[in-house]
Amino acid sequence: MSGAAGKGFRLSLVTRWSALVGTLLALGILIALGLTRLLPDRPGLVFGICLLCMVPLSIITIRSQIQPILSLFRALAGTVTSYKDGDFSFSLHWQQNDELSDLIEAHNALGNVLREQRLDLMQRELLLDTMVQNTPVAMLLVADGAGGARPIVYANIAARQLLNQGRKLEGHQLGEILRQSNAALRDAVTRGGDGLFTTGDSEDEEVYHLARRNFSLNGRRHELLLLRQLTVELRRQEVQTWKKVIRVISHELNNSLAPLTSLAHSGAELVRRGQTERLPQILETIGERTRHLETFILGYARFAKLPAPRIEACGWDGFLARLSSQVAFRLVGETPAAPAMIDPAQMEQALLNLLKNAHESGSPPGQVELNVKRVADMLRIEVSDRGPGMNEAVLTNALVPFYSTKRSGTGLGLALAREIAEAHGGRITLGNREGGGLTVALILPA
Repeated sequence: MSGAAGKGFRLSLVTRWSALVGTLLALGILIALGLTRLLPDRPGLVFGICLLCMVPLSIITIRSQIQPILSLFRALAGTVTSYKDGDFSFSLHWQQNDELSDLIEAHNALGNVLREQRLDLMQRELLLDTMVQNTPVAMLLVADGAGGARPIVYANIAARQLLNQGRKLEGHQLGEILRQSNAALRDAVTRGGDGLFTTGDSEDEEVYHLARRNFSLNGRRHELLLLRQLTVELRRQEVQTWKKVIRVISHELNNSLAPLTSLAHSGAELVRRGQTERLPQILETIGERTRHLETFILGYARFAKLPAPRIEACGWDGFLARLSSQVAFRLVGETPAAPAMIDPAQMEQALLNLLKNAHESGSPPGQVELNVKRVADMLRIEVSDRGPGMNEAVLTNALVPFYSTKRSGTGLGLALAREIAEAHGGRITLGNREGGGLTVALILPA
């Protein structure tokens, strides 16, 4: 590296080459003058001898000056190629203190900057990779391939443990991995969109949230799948929710029992005094408050004491006719020819809750849809709307009992539908729709 550029005596390229050309001309003139004295009568011979002497000497001299510059140009080309390959460890040296030394100094400074940036980038990548690999969220990066192939190009430790028993996933096809995985996970990934799904039985249940994002990488479309386990968080939320429920029930009981006690005391006092003309009004008020309390308690008891379903063959035409007489919806597609093996009363209650939620979401009534279809050995009942959908926080807590975003909501609609689906040996999934809206699916054994 030329550290002397700009310091001490500086001789520019133009000055050095001018001096070289002048020296060669002066030498040629001296040789010509000397030969003219020796051969005054033969100018042609003098000219020929001068050429024979000066041409080789000029070639040797100019070549000795150009050769280092040509070597420098080759070195510059080599370092630029190394930079293209991501190797910034090279630097150049130029002995002369001229314009080329400035070029070399700038080139070496550029290499230092690129080298420092590369080291900083590598450290950031190492930190990011360490964080991604050790996050509890399973991460899969999938590329779009020819013929519908979807190769996995990146997977962290959590994804390998969840999907392939800790073995490497890169290079495998996503469809191949999903065929070996849980049916609920396979259904959630192939369905599209974000959503919740449940794996395992009721005693060993695991709840996951699936999020997916699309983007382009190196001119190729990729999809990032994020699988987050919510079981522990949901159980913690359930404990907090039960505490809230106990406070709500206690508050409602106190609000009803306090006036009942007061009214009973007032009635007894009126009887003692023989003033019975107000007794009918007091008894009517007591009856009204007890009916309100009974309705309130039954709403919670219905969820807490869901009876075992009475499975029977149920024709779809009659079932959907009864359902449409209670809430409006648009039937999408053809219903299965075979009757459903369900508890009609429980399934009707579950679908009523889902359809009412769809209407209350703000969706246009004509876009509240019901779709019943047979998928392999499973029956899939979907309720879809075109409301605002759910954000991630609401999706996370939507199935928790008594969780509600509505001011007057009880938070039992989705929870009760989930209990009914699981009592039938099935499950419930939620997912936002493309273009807006939500789809809630009951997946039951056919």
